Amino acid sequence: MKIGFIGLGNMGGPMAANLAKAGHDVTGFDMAEVSIEGVSMAETAAAAATGADVVITMLPNGQILRAVANEIVPAMSQGAALVDCSTVDVDSARAVAEQADAAGLLAVDAPVSGGVGGAAGGTLTFMAGGSTDAFAKAAPLFEIMGQKAVHCGEAGAGQAAKICNNMILGVTMIATCEAFALADKLGLDRQKMFDVVSTSSGYSWTMNAYCPAPGVGPQSPSDNDYQPGFAAELMLKDLRLSQQAAESADADTPMGQMARDLYAQYVENEDGLGMDFSAMLPRFEKRGRS
Repeated sequence: MKIGFIGLGNMGGPMAANLAKAGHDVTGFDMAEVSIEGVSMAETAAAAATGADVVITMLPNGQILRAVANEIVPAMSQGAALVDCSTVDVDSARAVAEQADAAGLLAVDAPVSGGVGGAAGGTLTFMAGGSTDAFAKAAPLFEIMGQKAVHCGEAGAGQAAKICNNMILGVTMIATCEAFALADKLGLDRQKMFDVVSTSSGYSWTMNAYCPAPGVGPQSPSDNDYQPGFAAELMLKDLRLSQQAAESADADTPMGQMARDLYAQYVENEDGLGMDFSAMLPRFEKRGRS
């Protein structure tokens, strides 16, 4: 396919490179000067989108996505697909899908899970929203860039799945860190706690696969001084999106709201900026009951 790829940062760059390695004709655009092996660079986003069978975007937020869509949708050919892999608010995803549909384009919102390592290794998971035809057109590219793609439903469903998943992740990480800090103060050995919880009803991904306690469980960012990983500010972004969606849908999400507030406090008023989101554990270690 002829592919336009807009947004060639830490995630988009490796994804575009993998498409080029697979033999696709990839033209990229980014606001920063970047060089991606196998990817031709265009001077504008519209130029990257012109004549493409599929245009993929990987952008920071919904406002930027909407602005880029205003630029590229008029430049795209009818029947082409606009595949947004950013993590943005559901309303922006649906608005861009409606804009693309009105222009005779196919649209897919397909946020990813797997981080920079998954982008480089081609092992991402895609959560996709859009029509069956739109998903079918994007699916061969998902197979190159990732290991799994789930068609979650109509426009916005991919973003909804990502936001709900990461709300669970944020809440669960906080609970896991709180439990380790409590265990410390009760004199319970961390390894013994892991041995019990990881094989009983407290089992979770944050405990078993991404344990926030250094030297316990599989290798994780806690074993590297909490260098991300998945940065705390990115978790805060996703939790804010979850609460924005909850307000729009009139959903009661008190734990998600509390997790958002705790990560906001940690990132904006403490020392969490640039730390892995599991560094909530040393935060709780230092604190007493208030």
